[in-house]
Amino acid sequence: MADAGRKPNASLSLGPDADDRAYAAMVAGARALIPRLRERASKTEELRRLPDETERDLHDAGLFGVVQPRRVGGSEFDYVALVDCASALGQGDASVAWNFANLASHHWMLGMFDPRAQDAVWNKDANALIASSFIFPAGRARKVEGGYTLRGSWPFSSGVDSSEWNMLASVVFSDDEADGIEYRIFLLPRRDYEILDTWNASGLRGTGSNDVEVSDAFVAEAMTVAVNDLAGGPTPGSAVNPNALYALPVFSLFPYVLSGVALGNAQACLDDYVDVARRRASTYNRAKLSDLQSTQIKIAEASAKIDAARLIMRSTCINAMADARRGDVPDIAAKTRLRRDGAYSVNLCTEAVSLLFAASGARGLSTSGALQRQFRDAHAINAHLAFNFDAAGTNYGRVALGLPSENLTL
Repeated sequence: MADAGRKPNASLSLGPDADDRAYAAMVAGARALIPRLRERASKTEELRRLPDETERDLHDAGLFGVVQPRRVGGSEFDYVALVDCASALGQGDASVAWNFANLASHHWMLGMFDPRAQDAVWNKDANALIASSFIFPAGRARKVEGGYTLRGSWPFSSGVDSSEWNMLASVVFSDDEADGIEYRIFLLPRRDYEILDTWNASGLRGTGSNDVEVSDAFVAEAMTVAVNDLAGGPTPGSAVNPNALYALPVFSLFPYVLSGVALGNAQACLDDYVDVARRRASTYNRAKLSDLQSTQIKIAEASAKIDAARLIMRSTCINAMADARRGDVPDIAAKTRLRRDGAYSVNLCTEAVSLLFAASGARGLSTSGALQRQFRDAHAINAHLAFNFDAAGTNYGRVALGLPSENLTL
């Protein structure tokens, strides 16, 4: 059925410089996968990673390249593409959407690395997938001649089984390793890290978010990027990728890489709830669910939360691109607001799913239905630190009160 309360292709405009028809076709391609993803959802959970056929579907649709530089075969769409495509896929399976969003966003980030790092990956295979773990304290790096040595154990490397490369975040320590002196991201080939089968979760089960370990790997300088170089404005990759897309502040906008997953999952939950309410009667008094005021108000409340979340996510991404095109770099107050709004919008989606789950009664508990998975996935998404509103809200409040930001990646 069409999404409750809105037209399926509403608000897909990117702006005056975008190829809107190509963009709409890309999002339509993602939507076309929804039935297939729903059919495979149980298999995806059982495997605890992307099924091979799903990975092929995403490749064939060109989805992994939505924000990849056009010069290497990507679409180079505006940043909002991550929200729109993840939202579409999330209506089929949040685990698939989560992997898509992570893996596609790393093509965007690689576009900001030294061109030599880009060549190392894309000259060999422009479709190569890149996983990540941006848990900086998990790694210990030390500067050596020509680069760095890196070791550590990183959790939550989503999509790692599908990937040939990995972006791992680490603190760089001085020679005596007494104090961390810099945050940096390291790009490693598959041979330099070990995958540990650790992902056994109640939600987002199909993301394969396993741990990875590195033992004293050498990483050339060109295969790394300092977090300070990703704070907004020209990056090391700007010489070959001049689009404003590759001058966005990465970690300020990080929540919007994944927020579309929550949006799509919530929209699917609402659509399913409306579909059932139109057809079914109450178990206890046989009253049509569609005639019950409680059903009607739940639909109104959930849809309002979802629509508000969508507006926040999309307008934030579109405005960020407009700012970058003007050469504007957000100040720390604006950056903490981006993080605040990213967390808040996902919290709205989680609230919508939770109220619909509670209103569904025992039917929502059935493992044969999607609702229990949507509920588990919604709360798994919200458990990501990027969507912890206490953390994002506290930092926003600190800066608003004239105190320094506690988020060192901004």
